[in-house]
Amino acid sequence: MKTKEQLIDDLLSLAFAEDIGDGDHTTLSTIPATARGRQRLIIKEEGIIAGVEVARMVFERLDPDLTMTVMIPDGSHVKPGDVAFEVEGPVRSLLQAERTMLNIMQRMSGIATTTTRYQERLKGLKTTVLDTRKTTPGMRMLEKEAVKIGGGTNHRIGLFDMILIKDNHVDFAGGIPQAVASARAYLKEKGKDLKIEVEVRNTPEILQALEAGADRIMLDNFTPEATAEAVKLIGGRAEVESSGGITIDTLRAYGEAGVDFISVGALTHSVKSLDMSFKAVK
Repeated sequence: MKTKEQLIDDLLSLAFAEDIGDGDHTTLSTIPATARGRQRLIIKEEGIIAGVEVARMVFERLDPDLTMTVMIPDGSHVKPGDVAFEVEGPVRSLLQAERTMLNIMQRMSGIATTTTRYQERLKGLKTTVLDTRKTTPGMRMLEKEAVKIGGGTNHRIGLFDMILIKDNHVDFAGGIPQAVASARAYLKEKGKDLKIEVEVRNTPEILQALEAGADRIMLDNFTPEATAEAVKLIGGRAEVESSGGITIDTLRAYGEAGVDFISVGALTHSVKSLDMSFKAVK
């Protein structure tokens, strides 16, 4: 299995291939090969900055001769006019790296900003906001890193690092007891130590998940009132996660119901990018 760094490197290879192709002919035709210069990342919208260290990887990957000086690190609150970093080196390389870097920085910063807004709604509660697998193909590692930078917590990274028995698994397996028993047997056979989470739709399924020994129970599309009742029923015998259509306006009510986690797909699947630009320093 590839490491996080290898997956990011693959992403950058694809990003450069689709953007630069057989050459940045505008830059090659207008900028001398010997020209050197400096550009700075200027923030144009208030939020949380994320992706600074990934931007460093972009510049180093494209041209090791590019030198980056960071003024504002990942996770910082930024406002319009702030300068996050400056990069100096061959002008051709600066121009060719610009769009890939901005695409990553703007999206990661948008995710971090949104995550912070959600987590702030849970201030004073034990509840933590989680991301989901509803990510941009190829950018999952970066988007989940942005969630962490914004103060949220990563759910499973993919299908490989946790057992999550959802409704379709339950229906195909013949029920929660059968699905959990099969999962435990599989983990033992493969020598893997993974948590088992079970998605439930009603009280009988909660009881079945508890009886089966689930490590975490996901309450799918429960109301806040039903969630509070479920938390009491579970009584600390398993971690509790709320999921399904929860918005920033309803988030607090679910947290107050006593759940440990609230998973929110909107952190990554419908986020607005943070506005910023990469401008030449004359």
